[in-house]
Amino acid sequence: MKAIVYAQYGPPDVLQLKEVEKPTPKENEVLIRIYATSVGYGDLVARNFKEISPGEFNMPFPFWLITKLVFGIRKPKITILGSELAGEVEAVGKNVKLFKEGDQVFGYLGQSMGAYAEYICVPEGGVLAIKPSNMTYEEAAVVPMGTIMALYLLREKGDLHPGQKVLINGASGGIGSAAVQIAKFYGAEVTGVCGTPRLEFVISLGADKVIDYTKEDFTQSGETYDLIFDVLGKSSFSQCKSSLKQNGRYLLASFKMGDLVQMLWTSMMSGLPGRQAGKKVICALAPGSTEDLNAVKELIEAGKIKAIIDRRYPLEQAAEAHRYVEEGHKRGHIVITVKHNGKT
Repeated sequence: MKAIVYAQYGPPDVLQLKEVEKPTPKENEVLIRIYATSVGYGDLVARNFKEISPGEFNMPFPFWLITKLVFGIRKPKITILGSELAGEVEAVGKNVKLFKEGDQVFGYLGQSMGAYAEYICVPEGGVLAIKPSNMTYEEAAVVPMGTIMALYLLREKGDLHPGQKVLINGASGGIGSAAVQIAKFYGAEVTGVCGTPRLEFVISLGADKVIDYTKEDFTQSGETYDLIFDVLGKSSFSQCKSSLKQNGRYLLASFKMGDLVQMLWTSMMSGLPGRQAGKKVICALAPGSTEDLNAVKELIEAGKIKAIIDRRYPLEQAAEAHRYVEEGHKRGHIVITVKHNGKT
């Protein structure tokens, strides 16, 4: 089968189309014929992880070290990128009960990756579900990671209620664009923060207001919010504190050790006898689960979440797709399509 393989860290040109062995499903696995995958932030980081220092990594040093060991110190251990997919089940292992041949599926592979290929084997218990009936393969391939992360963080950690004011910092990325739509579903008034090229994209997602961070600092606007959700940890609690309401939450999907210390401090202070809850820092990781993916599927089929695709690239042009995203051009999701016998 064909796959995009990279044998060394580096720029987009390290991604090469190769012939590799087609996998065979184990007893508890399904073999998926991939029709579409995505180019996400994680793919860019993994491709050039050798150049990502602990300071540049958007998580504490222990996470950087673990990731370094997983991906490889000098050269990649995981040689096929792609953490999201949509496709059709071609075969199932003898112990598989949840899926059958011909099922149209979508899913999230996490750090194991491997979706830049014609086929992949996925455990039956992985983050895999039947594809939403009202989405194409291309649309379904770009939503799993961002939506399951945003849904978990906003539902479990954000404590959202109808009528609350929410600001999403990093509203045009995979998690941010999903967070805008999910916060709207919960009845919040949503402000999205992004760069100039992506303003229209964030508006099209349903944001009530957008702020161009290249022209305006939202922490200086005088507006206050019940929740500030910073996807990539580009701000800080000290910067955002005055923009939070009295019991506001500052939620981080990416954080450093200093943020963890502030989370412990604000939690401890709000727990003191006779003290009001006050403003809180919340650092959280979303594990990703099949339950959340199925919940996302229901929201999609109810018309609450959509995927807006900027560009499509065939598998053999994966390097060009990475270059387009890396240069900051994208205005929506980027899809890599996979043809099988001339068909997608």
